[in-house]
Amino acid sequence: MKLTRRHTLMLAMGSAAAAMLPLRASAAAEDAIAAFTGGASVGTEGITLIAPEIAENGNTVPIEVNAPGAEAIMVLAAGNPTPAVATFNFGPLAAAQHAATRVRLAGTQDVIAIARMPDGSFVQASQEVKVTIGGCGG
Repeated sequence: MKLTRRHTLMLAMGSAAAAMLPLRASAAAEDAIAAFTGGASVGTEGITLIAPEIAENGNTVPIEVNAPGAEAIMVLAAGNPTPAVATFNFGPLAAAQHAATRVRLAGTQDVIAIARMPDGSFVQASQEVKVTIGGCGG
């Protein structure tokens, strides 16, 4: 096959479009965070996120979130097509504000947990998870 100028331009445009896809996924995560927090500033103290550094299979990645005193905890996978994974709401009689689940990750990405505290403040923790075998769609 002979590589012409037209083919080169088409390859370059395709590469540029593919490079912009992760930005769109992170923008969706930022939109979900803004909707949950109402645009408020987010702190970092008072929440613990436990996720593996390396996941052998992106289909079942175990995570745990602990935020003592939180009213709600939202978990996001920033690189997934739909970043919102789960939102855990805790009532006043909840013994502990702790949640553990398994999530599906499309590839190496950040897992983010945000907790809404009783005083209206928000705290966030994140952990990068490297996926060695494809998760959703991969």
